[in-house]
Amino acid sequence: MNQPALSFEQLQQRAPLALRQSIAAGHYQGHTSGLGQGRVQANIVILPSDWANEFLRYCTLNRQACPLLDVTEPGDPFFRNLGTAIDIRHDVPRYRVYRHGELSEEPLDIESLWQDDLVAFAIGCSFSFEQPLLDAGIALKHIDLGRNVAMYQTNIDTRPTARLGGKLVVSMRPMKAAAAIQAIQITARMPNVHGAPVHIGDPSLIGIHSLDTPDYGDAVPIATDEIPVFWACGVTPQSVVQASRPPLCITHAPGCMLVTDLWNSAV
Repeated sequence: MNQPALSFEQLQQRAPLALRQSIAAGHYQGHTSGLGQGRVQANIVILPSDWANEFLRYCTLNRQACPLLDVTEPGDPFFRNLGTAIDIRHDVPRYRVYRHGELSEEPLDIESLWQDDLVAFAIGCSFSFEQPLLDAGIALKHIDLGRNVAMYQTNIDTRPTARLGGKLVVSMRPMKAAAAIQAIQITARMPNVHGAPVHIGDPSLIGIHSLDTPDYGDAVPIATDEIPVFWACGVTPQSVVQASRPPLCITHAPGCMLVTDLWNSAV
């Protein structure tokens, strides 16, 4: 008999391993912002081995957008350096499968898609710096509203490799000016989860024409006394995949991260 889906409040009380087990069992399929009890969250990119070395170089060229946390061996679905029994085939709430750059499906697990030549990359996520911001008394409106963070494609080029290249994607959090200054200071000390913001203020300067219509995630309202603060986002590889069109790429669905056992304070 299937167990009922768990509420977000119930999941907030779960340690990372128990949370991953709930996700793998199909009991939660939503965003992971606010989950994990202060643990590092990771964006996921999975590619065939003949693309993996080039993607690794792309990450080194674009460290702020793609801060690499761990890489699996070809055909091995387990991350060995991020926690206990992390099976990338099951432990993300929702996946996206791209074939030749086109989104083909959004499965809840990828066991049937797994191949012996696939390599998985775990990339730092801005959700990991949200707890330190909250601990400092900085309000995060998307969490208060129970929404996914708003994410936008910009006009900022990433540094390309021979086959991989595209525009930077950013996540946005509205803040009052004093909180934005404090957030810069806190996140600058966390380069493995995107570090300091890449832009503050007028979104049109980075090619964003409407904050009301994010490319990924949920719209978050901005009050008259708040300014938008933009961080490099680990959804950037999805933009790159669509532009570069490898035969197969599997990612997390935006906002649906892998929750690791690593403490945010360790990165």
